[in-house]
Amino acid sequence: MSETVTIVRLGARGDGIAADGTPVAGALPGERVAITRAEGRGVLDAVLDPSPDRIEPFCPYFGRCGGCATQHLAPEPYAAWMQGLLAQALSQAGLAIQPEPMVDGHGEGRRRFTLHVRNRDGQAEAGLMAARSHDLVAIDHCPITVPALHSAPALAAALSAPLGHGRKPLDVLVTATESGLDVDIRGHGPVEAGVRAALVRLAEAHGLARLSLHGDVVVERTMPALRSGAAQLFPPPGGFLQATAAGEAALTALVLAALPKKAKRVADLFAGSGPFSLAIAQHMDVHAVEGDAAALTGLDRAMRTATGLRRVTQERRDLFRRPLLAHDLKGFDAVVLDPPRAGAEAQARQLAESQVPVVVGVACDTGTFARDAAILAAGGYRLERVTPVDQFRYSGHLEMVGVFTKAPARRAGLRRPR
Repeated sequence: MSETVTIVRLGARGDGIAADGTPVAGALPGERVAITRAEGRGVLDAVLDPSPDRIEPFCPYFGRCGGCATQHLAPEPYAAWMQGLLAQALSQAGLAIQPEPMVDGHGEGRRRFTLHVRNRDGQAEAGLMAARSHDLVAIDHCPITVPALHSAPALAAALSAPLGHGRKPLDVLVTATESGLDVDIRGHGPVEAGVRAALVRLAEAHGLARLSLHGDVVVERTMPALRSGAAQLFPPPGGFLQATAAGEAALTALVLAALPKKAKRVADLFAGSGPFSLAIAQHMDVHAVEGDAAALTGLDRAMRTATGLRRVTQERRDLFRRPLLAHDLKGFDAVVLDPPRAGAEAQARQLAESQVPVVVGVACDTGTFARDAAILAAGGYRLERVTPVDQFRYSGHLEMVGVFTKAPARRAGLRRPR
């Protein structure tokens, strides 16, 4: 039975939240909407009084695909909502600071995304998952990706043919690089020689730079490379990479601006294949720490092709299980910390005990960033500023860069005056 509710705010995932707390996908604050209740949620039947902030979504799959949540929201209130998510997380962690204005990190669009391939009536279909569901929404292309990825759904379906046309659910990560598309397929497991040969032929036919299965290279026709400032990145198969080129550039600029002008040696923790290390090494020595050996191999390749770098050292280390201890951090003028979504709680606790003057925290989750920031604050660091970067537009996910400085009294081992 349909009923009318009023939407009072926008939730963390982009749902409109009714006065009684019911989430309603597709509804905006201030609207009166007709809904049908199902499994604790409101299904939007009609917008009775639309918000002035409502705009027409540009994607034909919006509302079915679970990738975007807020294409129907105008840019200004969208930016305010995103900044509010970060401000709320910081406030809940006891950090009284207002985020800086949001920086555009979308640029030309996503340069990588994961497609899902499933078998339907004997045919492979590629697409994205519906919101809060395992149901596949088959798509022709994703309009928030760079043009080079618009053919990715057809490509993913074609590559599934030797693997059973998606009878085993497949996840296909496609990355647009300067050398061509880099594809990593997951979900199938080991394959026989005949299947590998068929995949090689398909990679040749589609002009792929590289094709891999679970990170195991099937064929590399040319090394996938991406420009990153003055250097080139060589990410490993299926390895981490910032979602957009504009996002990576914005994050790098914020990191560089935060480093002390007279810094001589910086630690880059969770360095990946080295976008921050390579940029920092244009100005000062860097010690890059990363747990993934393939990522460090990519960094090593990038160092050998770059020019004008200061000294870069590498260390393979699982920073979740073996964080750098406070005494390991002596001699660094700054630390850059860019962990995965789970954050870096163990490493933050060691940094809190250290005397490193400046910590630059890069994160993609407001909750774990706020948690780790609170740990640093308890150890005597002051969060000087935090800048949100809109790299995952329309999704509710946010990238951010926080700058922490150690209070001089704490660095000197003195007690603060009361």
